[in-house]
Amino acid sequence: MAAEHVEADNAEAIIMRIEHKSRKIESLLKQNKPVEALKTALEGSPPKTKDERCKSANWIVVHRAIMAIKDVDSLFFALDPEYYDILMKYLYRGLSTGDRPTCDQCLRIHEKLTEKAGLGCILRSLADTVNTV
Repeated sequence: MAAEHVEADNAEAIIMRIEHKSRKIESLLKQNKPVEALKTALEGSPPKTKDERCKSANWIVVHRAIMAIKDVDSLFFALDPEYYDILMKYLYRGLSTGDRPTCDQCLRIHEKLTEKAGLGCILRSLADTVNTV
């Protein structure tokens, strides 16, 4: 019982951080800085919790940033390699939604990410079952 209570308190703190991140991302998107918004969305991801509310809230924020990317080619000139593996995980989450615009955008980014990061990025994101998004 005590562990569940700690997890719930932790989840509330994580949700608050995600809400703060969401406001920052919206501000960056209004400034026409979609790559910076994506970097911000990916920072601290995935949340260190098993709480599905946190994972869903973070996905919404990352999804918003992914969908704002218009120039996929230039994305990888500005996105640091440290973000590649976590981005790949979120692309697979996006593909799992079955939503056509989301899937189309995720496939466009997936193609360029695979060209840039190689097959190892795909394997790492699929093999890591601990840090799920």
